[in-house]
Amino acid sequence: MTPERWLAIKRIFNGAADLAPADRIDFLDSACGDDPAIRAEIERMLAADAEQLLEESPVSFLTAGNEFTYLNDKRLGRYRILHEIGRGGMGTVYAALRDDGEFEQKVAVKIIQRGLNTAEIVRRFRHERQILASLEHKNIARLLDGGMSEEGLPFYVMELVEGEPIDEYCDARELGTGDKLELFRQVCSAVSYAHGRLIVHRDLKPANILVTSGGEVRLLDFGIAKVIEVGDNGSQRNTVTQLGLMTPDYASPEQFRGEAVTTATDVYSLGVVLYELLTGTLPYDLAGLRPDQMLKRVCETEPSRPSQAIADSSIADWGQRFAG
Repeated sequence: MTPERWLAIKRIFNGAADLAPADRIDFLDSACGDDPAIRAEIERMLAADAEQLLEESPVSFLTAGNEFTYLNDKRLGRYRILHEIGRGGMGTVYAALRDDGEFEQKVAVKIIQRGLNTAEIVRRFRHERQILASLEHKNIARLLDGGMSEEGLPFYVMELVEGEPIDEYCDARELGTGDKLELFRQVCSAVSYAHGRLIVHRDLKPANILVTSGGEVRLLDFGIAKVIEVGDNGSQRNTVTQLGLMTPDYASPEQFRGEAVTTATDVYSLGVVLYELLTGTLPYDLAGLRPDQMLKRVCETEPSRPSQAIADSSIADWGQRFAG
């Protein structure tokens, strides 16, 4: 896809997205003219955009009132909420303590946001919970429990992983190549396990790969993971990823193009993570670029070889020290 064609698609999509669904047909008839390929692409993007609104709620929803802290110091079943540790499109994650008299255990609790508990979003939340329930691997954060709050909000409980993102862990300890590769092997083991169950993570990045003080990797955040459906003939029925549901620095070319996502998507992201661990830099500098510029850079250019990236980084470091 040329940059000019991408800009045309983007312009028409933005115009259609601002209209009510009933008004889009006439608009697309006029804007797309006799180009069925552009129309098909825009209709696919509009459908994906509608799905994204369910997975990533509007900022006004997420910041209104006291939605993210209303559980602090309260109970959720057998768990006492301690404090918030993260938030996402559908829910908030809290550190909590199981203290029901049986035993004590620190855990992480994710609960859906009040106001977002529509039937469709609850279905998606439960789908995410089911994905986690199907994964039992030493390098994947474990699902421990689940249930429904008194307000009718579904939640699930996971092991609380106390660790550092893999890149920060390696940098802080100045690990050598061998030690970095050993950690990366653990990551690959976890991802391979998920792929064996037809689950694609779709957002592999250092922030979702924690390393404990004991040097054990834990893969987190299957919030945008997808189960690859297999047809009767054994073929894969793949899904697509919108730009809002991925991290551009680690996203694969097919994610930028809005094409089908497969296990190869995760393999590409793993390659980016490894490149960064070994060179200290990302294969592509996407800072400040528009989506169409990101697409062109990732899909149409080759990154520097790792050896060259290391050499360039060393020269830059030497120059900074000399200038200082």
